[in-house]
Amino acid sequence: MHPMLTIAVRAARKAGDLIAKNYEMSNTIAASQEEVNNFIAHVNRDAEHVITRVIRKSYPKHNIFTGNHDELLGVDQDVQWVVYALDGASNFMKHFPHFSVSIAVRIKNRTEVGVVYDPMRNELFTASRGYGAQLNGYRLRGNHSKSLDGAILAIGFPVQHKQSLEVYIKIIGTLFNQCADFRHTGSSTLDLAYVAAGRVDGFFNIGGIKPGVFTAAELLVRESGGFVSDFAGDHHHLSSGNLIAGNARILKSILFTIRTELQNTIKI
Repeated sequence: MHPMLTIAVRAARKAGDLIAKNYEMSNTIAASQEEVNNFIAHVNRDAEHVITRVIRKSYPKHNIFTGNHDELLGVDQDVQWVVYALDGASNFMKHFPHFSVSIAVRIKNRTEVGVVYDPMRNELFTASRGYGAQLNGYRLRGNHSKSLDGAILAIGFPVQHKQSLEVYIKIIGTLFNQCADFRHTGSSTLDLAYVAAGRVDGFFNIGGIKPGVFTAAELLVRESGGFVSDFAGDHHHLSSGNLIAGNARILKSILFTIRTELQNTIKI
């Protein structure tokens, strides 16, 4: 196992344990939105601190970027840990047990290690560049669907970009006539991990995702034999938040539909 993957797994499990303990405590939070937001922020910060302590203990010179846009600078500028401690915060607060911890390691702007941990199901998704992806130690090989016929697609709604909702609904309508069903889970990280595991056939999301959310899960998809792109078929998804994932045929079919609907509508 890649030495940085070992540390990432350790950090993800420790953060997951903390999040799981707070999951039970969330029942005691008052109904006001302010208290809910404060509780989520508290849990997220504590989980980030757990992760950064584990990383710093083994790699004190590395950079760490967190989902709260904090950046802890180190001496070694070539290595960056990308940490997203709680993807699916709304699920967490609603006691919908579908959220995850995401940790990636990027070396010279290329993702080398990725970990996605679901603390409620104790499912650990891991990947190292060139060495494949695994779920709890078992190799992942993605899905081999040849077309959208019968496919199930995970989708991420543009909550932060509601001005794009109209065109997004058109995309969904067109794809719905081609595939079997959709899934909207509230955790894009787990959606991508499920693409890698073959639990869903593909995934697409239009903007509004914070930097870092996709980083680890993207590597899972690639190392399981899948592909990832933005809506132009390029590789700017980590910055734009516009992302498509699946095997070659699924990605091509989704991409064709999206590009057709988005042409001259929004910047892709």
